Parts: sequence; C-alpha cells; structure tokens
Amino acid sequence: MNHTRAIHRSLLAAALVASGCASAPPLPVKPPSIPFEQKMSWMLQLEDRRLLRLEPPPAPAPPAVPAKGRKVAPAPPPAPPPVDLTNLLTDTEPRVRRRAALAIGRVGLPAGVQPLVGALSDADPEVREMAAFALGLIGDVTAAPALTKALSDSSPIVRGRAAEALGQIDAKEKDQIHAEARREVGGAIGRMVAEYAVNPAVTSLQGDDEQWPAAPEAEAFRLGVYALVRLGTYEPLASAVLGPDGRPTTTWWPVAYAFGRIADPRSQPILAQLLKAPGKYSPAFAARGIGAIKDAGSVDALVAVMGGASTPPEVVVSAIRALAAIGDGRAAAPIAKLVLETTNPNIKLEGVRALGAAHAPEGLAVVQDLLTDSWPTMRAEALRSAAAIDPDSFLLVLSGMDPDPQWIVRAALVDVLAGFRPEIALERVRSMLRDEDRRVIPSVLRALRRLKAPDAASVALAQLKEPDFAVRGAAAEVIGALKPPEGLDALAAALALAEGDAAIDARASILSAMAEYGGPRAIEAVKQALKDKDWAVRVHAVTLLAKLDPAGDYRDAIRPAPGAPIVPYDDPQLIAPTYSPRVFIETARGTIEVELTVLDAPQTARNFAALARRGFFNGLQIHRVVPNFVVQDGDPRGDGEGGPGYTIRDELNERPFLRGTVGMALSWRDTGGSQFFIAHSPQPHLDARYTVFGRVVNGMDVVDRIQQGDTITRVRVWDGTTMQ
Repeated sequence: MNHTRAIHRSLLAAALVASGCASAPPLPVKPPSIPFEQKMSWMLQLEDRRLLRLEPPPAPAPPAVPAKGRKVAPAPPPAPPPVDLTNLLTDTEPRVRRRAALAIGRVGLPAGVQPLVGALSDADPEVREMAAFALGLIGDVTAAPALTKALSDSSPIVRGRAAEALGQIDAKEKDQIHAEARREVGGAIGRMVAEYAVNPAVTSLQGDDEQWPAAPEAEAFRLGVYALVRLGTYEPLASAVLGPDGRPTTTWWPVAYAFGRIADPRSQPILAQLLKAPGKYSPAFAARGIGAIKDAGSVDALVAVMGGASTPPEVVVSAIRALAAIGDGRAAAPIAKLVLETTNPNIKLEGVRALGAAHAPEGLAVVQDLLTDSWPTMRAEALRSAAAIDPDSFLLVLSGMDPDPQWIVRAALVDVLAGFRPEIALERVRSMLRDEDRRVIPSVLRALRRLKAPDAASVALAQLKEPDFAVRGAAAEVIGALKPPEGLDALAAALALAEGDAAIDARASILSAMAEYGGPRAIEAVKQALKDKDWAVRVHAVTLLAKLDPAGDYRDAIRPAPGAPIVPYDDPQLIAPTYSPRVFIETARGTIEVELTVLDAPQTARNFAALARRGFFNGLQIHRVVPNFVVQDGDPRGDGEGGPGYTIRDELNERPFLRGTVGMALSWRDTGGSQFFIAHSPQPHLDARYTVFGRVVNGMDVVDRIQQGDTITRVRVWDGTTMQ
C-alpha cells in the first residue's frame, strides 16, 4: 500500500513538472560576448568598403505554436547586433572606440560627423585624439565649432589634432570657412601654439629633430603651426612663435616650414634669420620661402649658401630653386659654376633646370654641353633649358642632332617644341605621331593642342581607338578642351571600349572630357560611372557630378566599394600582427630596408608585400626623382601612368611624412596601387593626405644617391621567419 502511494506521488510530481514545462516562458538567451578580433574584422571591412553600417541578416522566423501538451521549441537566438561603426564608437573598450573613430574618418561620410563630435568628449584622451583626426579626414565644416572647443582640451595632443583637423577642413574647400571665421579659428589655434612655443618640450628641440612622436606639447605645437599654414593666417603664426625681438622662440624646423610655406612677404626677415639656422631642414625651408615670395634682396645670401663647401645637399637644392624662382641675373654665373663643378648629379640637374627657368645666357654653353650627356634625364632637362635660354640657337643645334634613342628625351623635345611658333614646330611635332614608343604620343597630342594645330581634334579623335590606355586618356583630354562637334559621340564609344581596361586612367579621362561638354548626355554617362567596377572611378564620378549637378549628392550611391579585399578581413595577421615585415629594395647603388607599418596601414602594407613576392617591382626603372622631395617608383610603364591593374583604398593615418617615410602615390583619392615614394626630407603638406605604409630603417644614403632611370634589381620580403 505504501509502495503504491509512493508511485502515485511520483507520477503526480512528474505530471506537474511536465505541465509546468509546457506553459512556462523560455529563459532569455544572453547575447554572446563579441571578441575584439571580430570587432576589428568588422571595422576593417567597413572602412575598406567605405560604409558606416552593415545591415544585419533577416531575423529568423518565430517558431510555430506547439500543439497542446507538446514541448515548446527553444527560443531562437537573438538577431545579431547591427555591425555599425557608430555603435562601436561607444564600445566598452577604448581601443575599439579609437579604432572605430579612425574607420569612420576613412569612410568619409558626413553622417559620421556627429558621432565623432560626441567622441570628442570621451573619457579616454586617445579616443578624443583619434576623433579629432577623423573629423579632419571627413573635412566637413559642421565639425568646426566642436573642434574649436577641443583646442582647450586637457590633453595637448588632442588640442593639436583638433588644430590639424581645422586646417584640413579649410584645405578641403577653401571657401568652407568664411574669411572672418578663418581669422577666429586661426586666432584660437595661434593662442594654443603660443602656449607651447615657450614650453621646454619645444624650446629644447634641436633644428633637425625628427623624433616621432615627440613630447605631447611638441606634437601640439607642430600640428598647430601646420594648421595655421593651411588656413593661410600669417598674423596668428607670427604672434605665436616670435619673441619680443622678432626672432622665433625655437629654430626647430616646423617653424621654418610654416614661414616658408605660408608665402607671406612679411616673413622675409624671419626667413633671412632661419636661412642661417643650424642643421639642414630649417635653412632649406627658409630658402624655399624666400623663393616663394621672390625676395631679390636675399639673392646674395642664397648664392653664398648654395656655394658653401659644407652646405647640406637639401639646402643647396632649395637655394637653387629659390634663385630660379626669383629670376635675378646675379645668380646665373654662380649656378653655372656649380653645374660645372658639382659631382652630385641630382644637384647638377637642378642647376640646369634653374638656368633655363632664369633664361640665363651665362649658362647656355654649359647647358648645350649636356645635350649629349650619358644620362637621359640630363639630356631631357638640357633640351628644355637650352630652348628657354636661346630659342634660335637651340633650333640650330637641334637641326644637327639625330633622334635620341631614349623615349623620355624625345617626349621632352615634343614639350619644348610646343613652346615655339606653329610654323616652326608643327610639322616636326606632327611627324612624331609615328614614334615607335607609344609613351611619346600623349606629349604629341598635348603639343598639337598647344600649337593650335588645325587637325588637333581629328588626330585626337583617331587616337581614341589606340590600344594604349594612356594615349586614349590624353586624346580624351584634348577632345574635352577643344570640344569638336563629333567629340561626344566618339567619347561615348571610347568609354565603352575602356570598360575592358584593367587600368582606370582612360575611363577617368574620358568622363572628364564628357563633363567638359556638359548637358544631359554627359551627366547620364557620369552617373553610369557611379557603378564602375573600380571604386576610384566612382569617386571621380562623384567629383565630376558635384559640378555637373550641384543639387545632387551622390556619395551614398557609389557604396559599397566593389571588389574583394587584398587580405581577408579576419586574417589574424591583419587584425593583430605578430611581427613587422621588412622589405629589402635592392638596386645597383645599394639596398634600402623598409619596415612596413602594418598596424597603421594593414591592407596597403600587405598589398606592397604581395606585389614584391610575385616579383612585380623587379627590373622596374625609377621614373621620378625630385631632390629634397621624393624618389618614386612602382610603375611598370616608366612614365608615371602605370600600375598593377587595380586600385586600393587610402588608409590615411597619423604618421607624419619625415625623412625616409614611405607613402602611396595617388592621382586622386583612393587611387593607390603599386606606385610608392620615399621622402628625402620632412614633407608636412603630405600629412593625412597620402597613406604612410612604411619607413626606411637602413639605406637612406642609397635613397639619396638614386637617380631617375636607376633600376630596382629586386624586392625581397622578410615575414618574421623567412625571406622571400
């Protein structure tokens, strides 16, 4: 009996439990914790695709209502949270918030402004710093009041980045900040700069000091003076950095850069002082500034600096350029003497260029002797200068010369002939349409236009069918300038042909030419390009439509950016690299060792390494060398028009362009690919405008010796364990 009652009690309890299970609501499912790596992958994807948000997949359908007495199916998992950069900007981890701010800036949409303005109040100063930097990348004037307020932030570096962003906003579109507002903003930045100008962190720095990052106070000072240059506000700059005696409170090179770049005649006495400053950068920037204001009173000082036995090459080059800009005859003989005596080929080249710019008769014999130099780049420059100094004697000399074996010299000759009277030059230029090297033809087409050749339009129309994309691009440029009646039809046909190009140049040039015609047909063609297979062409189309259809806003229409990423967004070495790859650029003049900045520009660095591993750079000629500026390469054509057949997005970052910085060359925004450059010296005007993806750690002496036309033997990559 007792056993029977026990069984009944057990059955009753089981029934009650079953009944309770059938009617009780399911327990809530706790949202899963999202690891940092996943968030980082999202941010890499969104910035690369130029989106602020990825729409979540549709929520799963609710479960069917069970029949009475049946068990309820478990509740479906909650819908995943939206992948949204503005949400990540409020993440609990400061490193996520900081990285999200950078991604929003790189995306570049005005919708990111207000979230970033909110991040200027973040408790973490590094997040505030990046929010200010990102607002500068977007460049929207609505951020100016919040950035001006951030000039009073408790963190010096936040104040500096706010100043930089204000300068970036004004530089994006010069009329964005009204003149009166510009003075107010400049005054606020100037007061911030003045506060740090007497700080020991700044006054203790030596003239050529390039340490980065410097002390926060020095960084704020540096960024502030750069911003004043971009704003073009001389008075706040002078008030901030000059002492009561009118001398700069520091000879640190950013001051010379600022006064040299702002190109205000009132800076003359300051530049004269800085020309004698210690080191190489301050005198070089001062010389540049003297040339910009064309101060004839400084000719003797520049000549003395240029001819000094111990003068650094950077200063010599800047002095030569300044003397050329001033154009005073007193400099001609010293420059000619320098050309004869220097053993530095790049300085000699600058001297030849200066003699031509100054139309200096004293240099004619020197220049003519170099018309047969063994270096093609020198021969090309000698052609230009000889023609500029004495056109009549140039034609006489030219009549006795055979065609040059190097295409760059023949192209230079075309450019020179374009400056003569048509009756003298036209037939010779026209004959060069038959040049065996198609890299000469763009120069010929442009010369025919300059010479007002009656058949310039018809020749350009015919060249629209050329296989070479650079030739088609130049032809489109000429047609857009001349606007022949049949041009629009021809351009439309050429655009269809260019759809098959891997390179973007012809499509972009054709669209620009169609935009010159204007009208509904051109607008429609450019609108079609909003869906181009290459993101860079889409960006170009938006720029064109801003003029063709000012009432429209097409920035959202081009998104998401097309194409697969260079590296999968969840690649561990992209998210949290365990080593900094090194690349070794081998040349006949030595090896240049570069450390890739994989944290600051992960996709750009990986793209460069991938190209190097497949031998892309091996055997390429260095097509551009500008002394005291950059060495540039990565063009398989050798004329500045080539690339890998695709473009990559910019990864603008906070790294400044200093000596040895490696950057990605661009035609316009987001047009990087394979062309890269190495800076000879600091170039602050490139900061936050070109992607920094590496720095030279060994071999800057090799960079200094490189000449245009030198060849890269090979590029090898060290990935932390092996060399490839």
